[in-house]
Amino acid sequence: MNTYYATADYDFTLPKELIAQDPLTDRSSSRLMVLDRKTGAVSHHVFSEITSFLKEGDLLVLNDTKVLPVRLHGVKKDTGAKAEVLLLKRCRDSIWETIVKPGKKLRRGTELCFYGQPEEAQPLMTAVIEEELPDGNRIVRFTWDSGFDAFEEVLDRLGEMPLPPYITHKLKDRDRYNTVYAKHDGSAAAPTAGLHFTPALLEELRGKGVKIASVTLHVGLGTFRPVKVEDVRKHHMHSEWYEVPEETARLVHETKQKGGRVICVGTTSCRTLESVCIGPPRPAADASASLSGTTDIFIYPGYRFKVMDGLITNFHLPQSTLLMLVSAFAGREQVLKAYEEAVRERYRFFSFGDAMLVI
Repeated sequence: MNTYYATADYDFTLPKELIAQDPLTDRSSSRLMVLDRKTGAVSHHVFSEITSFLKEGDLLVLNDTKVLPVRLHGVKKDTGAKAEVLLLKRCRDSIWETIVKPGKKLRRGTELCFYGQPEEAQPLMTAVIEEELPDGNRIVRFTWDSGFDAFEEVLDRLGEMPLPPYITHKLKDRDRYNTVYAKHDGSAAAPTAGLHFTPALLEELRGKGVKIASVTLHVGLGTFRPVKVEDVRKHHMHSEWYEVPEETARLVHETKQKGGRVICVGTTSCRTLESVCIGPPRPAADASASLSGTTDIFIYPGYRFKVMDGLITNFHLPQSTLLMLVSAFAGREQVLKAYEEAVRERYRFFSFGDAMLVI
């Protein structure tokens, strides 16, 4: 088996018009390509037909993280010049690690104001840049109007969803950049493979005897950071926080013991389970415990999967870590061949695009 470590080995040609700009009206009506990783055979379906490929005894693992509207538009207090702040990670209370634009003009000590409406006399929230980090990010302290009980309320009023830069259309319904089972606030980007599921589809799977469990991995923008080194082994992922409930760990272990398949919905669910490598259940005294921590696991060809038996995922960017993960699971040649067919068949790519099931 060949192992490919050159970043250029994961390139492919994608016509710009195949980048999906808007979500479909019906989540489950997106297209579904099924790739048999043993034979390389490809077939074409509608996502709602995924019930035909999952069976009793399988375990579907979802990432129930929720994307916050973390893109903020404000102005510099002293000049009124426009400024943009993208929240990345909460450090503590009202202090966040952020990306700011324009970076060269927003230095330490800069004060920012955020207004609900341009004509408002007083800002709903202010901020001070407290620190400049080596990677260019900023540590920012926020203060908000006393009329809001929590920072999340301010975000709901002022923030926008942090859509990827390749999506240029404005999102009409912010809920469409979250899964129907999103639960725990904390992500800067959506686990997009889950966007295709509806409550009815999940219920249909349960009716077939497919068990459904959740993990939480708060997706950071580092997951989508371009690979800028020529040798993929020299690329380093940003760390992301995860939690695996004890019930999920138990179901994973039982599924493997009984010969069932663990199907991950998205690369984030995969990275979470592969990070913790689920073992035997804990003693009864620890029944309420969960596994949590941070992971910077980077999966590329040569990796030996310990938990995942199947993957539901979207079609990813050329030379991305996500494409490398899928290639590690199904083989680079097979995956790129499937992507070539997806282009020929006019599949929709990236966050609001179509899906692939690899089994």
